[in-house]
Amino acid sequence: MTKKITAVNFDKEVVRSEKPVLVDFCADWCDSSKKLIPVIDEIAKENPEITVATVNVDAEPDLTDRFGIMNVPALLLFKDGKVTDFAAGAQTKETISGMLDDRIKNGRA
Repeated sequence: MTKKITAVNFDKEVVRSEKPVLVDFCADWCDSSKKLIPVIDEIAKENPEITVATVNVDAEPDLTDRFGIMNVPALLLFKDGKVTDFAAGAQTKETISGMLDDRIKNGRA
């Protein structure tokens, strides 16, 4: 299950998280964002060692600006409150899993 992230809960849920956090910056109007939803849900179910979250860019412009999000979808991987990886545009489950394996499971974060 993914968490909804807002400017209000961002620090608690992402910056101070004890687990790595994969954040999907998305938009309701974006076809690529819509297609990524089931993939993100699968990633969340299959990776209990991380938190998976979403930020609606239209509802959270401050967070969007804070991280320089110019295109959606955009995935940011956080560990210890810092961005350790970034992927923009439509991604496959395999690509996202590879990013998680490289940065978290293999200790390169």
